[in-house]
Amino acid sequence: MTMSLKETRAGEAGPEGQASRNPGSPGKSQRSSPRSTGGGGSSIDVQRKKLLVPFVGPAFVLYTVLFIVPALGAVWISLHKWAGSGPMKFVGLDNYGRIFRDPLFLSSFGNTLLLLFVVGAAIFILAFALTLVLRDMAGKKIARNVIFFPHLINALVFGVLAGFIFNPGGMVNSLLAPLGVTDPPKWLAQDNIFPLIMVTLVCTTTGYFTTILMAGVDRIPPYYYEDCALAGATAFQRLRYVILPLTWDVFGTCAVLWTISSVKIFEIVWVFGGSSGAGVPPTQSWTAAVYTYVNAFSGQSTPAYGAATASAVLSLALISVLVVLLRRAMRRDAVEF
Repeated sequence: MTMSLKETRAGEAGPEGQASRNPGSPGKSQRSSPRSTGGGGSSIDVQRKKLLVPFVGPAFVLYTVLFIVPALGAVWISLHKWAGSGPMKFVGLDNYGRIFRDPLFLSSFGNTLLLLFVVGAAIFILAFALTLVLRDMAGKKIARNVIFFPHLINALVFGVLAGFIFNPGGMVNSLLAPLGVTDPPKWLAQDNIFPLIMVTLVCTTTGYFTTILMAGVDRIPPYYYEDCALAGATAFQRLRYVILPLTWDVFGTCAVLWTISSVKIFEIVWVFGGSSGAGVPPTQSWTAAVYTYVNAFSGQSTPAYGAATASAVLSLALISVLVVLLRRAMRRDAVEF
């Protein structure tokens, strides 16, 4: 009887018992995960790889045809002297040296940088201030629609409106006359066109970025503000420790959007300055985009497509470098809430 019990226990501690004690042995306890597929990862990863080509492939082909190929073509044209028709003469980097020696290009590029940094700083300061004011205001949805509306209006409307408001007998001078201003500034003079354009851009673009920032602030859960109130946090502390960290990704996206759009500003400059009678805006108000257009399409002189595309390539390089720097400088760990 004793021997039979020992044999039974020995049989129970056989291969399966040893496998349970030795995790390295191939026993029944080691089973493959139902979500794994050999050495290719989980089934979800495999399905994602299968969907990559049909979903991303057409978009990549379209992007290549419409953007990458024209960009490479522009770089190739910038290395030649070409009037738009006839043979192309290879000149290497002479077009780049030519535009860097051109005072008109340097002033145009400087105006572009002013729009990028000065106007951009004014827009974001006002947008963030409006976001904080409108966040707790009654009727904020109506206010959001009102401040966003100027962004929908064509620049031609603002050009015509500026002519009515700032002309010598316009509304601004009429309001200044009762205040004793008998010799008001010449608002539409050539030297004042570009500052007027900067102010107009601030007024028309601030609402657009305010709307985006308000959307980012609205997604912050209310209990964060309740915790701040219970902790006795000031408005500045609430801004520093709650609002800014939780909307940093939205702020970074707005900065990238403004960087891209500011380097391409063209139509508002042309509308404000093109009514001077010369056919083109005064050179004091030119941006890099206007310089590129005038050299290629204005009809004022023989088209210089090489120099024009060199200016466009430099603008593209500026956008690319600034966007990369912004993304790296404003990169933060994602905050989930």
